[in-house]
Amino acid sequence: MTRRTVALLGPAFVAAMAYVDPGNVAANLTAGATFGYLLVWSLVLACLMAMLVQYLSAKLGVVTGQSLSGLVRASLLRRRRGKVWRALYAAQALAVAIATDVAEVVGGAIALNLLFGLPLPVGAVIVGLVAIVMLQWLRSHGEVFFEVLLIGVLAIIAIGFMTSLIWLPPDPAQVIGGLVPRFAGAESLQLAAAMLGATVMPHAVYLHSELARSRHEGSSETVPRLLRVQRVDVMIALTVAGVVNVSMLLFAAAALRGATVDSIEAAHGEVTALVGPLAATVFAIGLLFSGVGSAIVGTDAGAGMVRDLVSPKITPTVRRLITLVPAVAILMIGLAPTQALVQSQLVLSFGIGFAVVPLVVLTASRRTMGDYRNPRWLTAAAWVVVAAVLSLNVAVVATSFG
Repeated sequence: MTRRTVALLGPAFVAAMAYVDPGNVAANLTAGATFGYLLVWSLVLACLMAMLVQYLSAKLGVVTGQSLSGLVRASLLRRRRGKVWRALYAAQALAVAIATDVAEVVGGAIALNLLFGLPLPVGAVIVGLVAIVMLQWLRSHGEVFFEVLLIGVLAIIAIGFMTSLIWLPPDPAQVIGGLVPRFAGAESLQLAAAMLGATVMPHAVYLHSELARSRHEGSSETVPRLLRVQRVDVMIALTVAGVVNVSMLLFAAAALRGATVDSIEAAHGEVTALVGPLAATVFAIGLLFSGVGSAIVGTDAGAGMVRDLVSPKITPTVRRLITLVPAVAILMIGLAPTQALVQSQLVLSFGIGFAVVPLVVLTASRRTMGDYRNPRWLTAAAWVVVAAVLSLNVAVVATSFG
């Protein structure tokens, strides 16, 4: 890879932060502790699907010079009763932003509680405010600085969770066996669906188009070259995120299989008892950076979504404070934090279709993309991904209510 290509990488690494948030941690640990290596294949499949979706989002931003949420807004306003459609779409976008913040802020609060004993509501406020301040500071130093710092955060998360495999390495034969798609009852189906549904995050889909647009706006590079770079960027970044997720599951399968792990705190306690306090501390640090890093990215994504779909008058700081209140309130009323993470993922499952369906339609449109519209085979593959993600998310919701 040439230095010229490396200089163009970055947007996908920022979007990849959404793939290692506390919601993923909760789902992966539960899957590994409950079913061992059975569902390794579902994470690999989720990563492959996410690569396609994120590439299409980056492609849309590079070719059109606009964000997905901005294009959706323009498309809705062209319709009859466009303002009504926009209001309905804005309502789900705001719900997605709130649910995203709940997962990330609650996860960070759990980590601060494990590391320093801080009360969960206090930790939630700290994580939310740190995300606001850090985002403003990072953005003030430019896109490249923003990307480099978040790549560093992603590296710390990777080290925090992958290092755990040193203490209890997985069984290679069972890992290979886990790549064979299969289930072991309804609960394993629900967990596989939850992991897949939580991986393709709506706010990451919206954000990636904006990141690619702003990063390469005015670039002297040709569009075909920029698209090739997007493919490399997405492949590397989401491979790292995928390896981190699989590492969580493998560690849980090796260390926690058979243990009663109904929360992240319980998983931390089991790690302390089985492996020792050092491993538990590394685990908690990884969770902390996961919560803070994904909260920064969530704040950035939510700001763009709210600006385009709700109102440009709502600043990122105000938006963060609005969505921070539910997370703090959930913890203050005593709802189990890990349960709050799970419920937030169910809310997000409803938002996936609102992001990926317009994305596939727009990237297949000659009117929008011109000569760079998706070839038929790519559009067909994208619709297969959409059908799989939506079907499995419906299964999650149905089995949860059932």
